[in-house]
Amino acid sequence: MYAVMRKIKVQPHLIDMLTQKTKDVFVPVLKNEPGFIEFIVVQIAEGEAVSISIFETQEAAEEGNRKAFAWAGEHLFPLAEGPAEIVGLGKLLLYQQKEVAGEKSIS
Repeated sequence: MYAVMRKIKVQPHLIDMLTQKTKDVFVPVLKNEPGFIEFIVVQIAEGEAVSISIFETQEAAEEGNRKAFAWAGEHLFPLAEGPAEIVGLGKLLLYQQKEVAGEKSIS
């Protein structure tokens, strides 16, 4: 599995609206991408967030990231305070989540 991490800073009063727009418009598109597993947004400071997209393969992660940047360029970047940043794209070394029937992890 591979993850792409992106960081964006926006005016603090816009973060809730942009998060909702991402959920309502972008996530449904991303969920249909081949190899898509998971999408997470973490607020790391006032008006600043990191998104994490997880895919089955590096190729799927790269394509998902390309589409994410194209979408964000139209919908999020005009409201951003400075350019968005790709923090990184890489292989997951550990992925674990609680499941009803046990736990899943990679190593």
